[in-house]
Amino acid sequence: MYVCVCHAVTDSQIRNAICEGACSMRELRQRLGVASECGRCSHCALGILRGHQQSTIQSPAENTAVFG
Repeated sequence: MYVCVCHAVTDSQIRNAICEGACSMRELRQRLGVASECGRCSHCALGILRGHQQSTIQSPAENTAVFG
């Protein structure tokens, strides 16, 4: 799905940039141009970024071994 119409950036491109190390809106803006024109995409792009950060934080707990 297109997130940024001004720069034709999709949610997949944003996720790829995050996986490649982008960890802030500033970095997404520098890499992809997201939220650098009209700004309407900033909320959605930030949601994708935060969602990825939350899943990264929760992942170690899912891998915790349970002894018993």
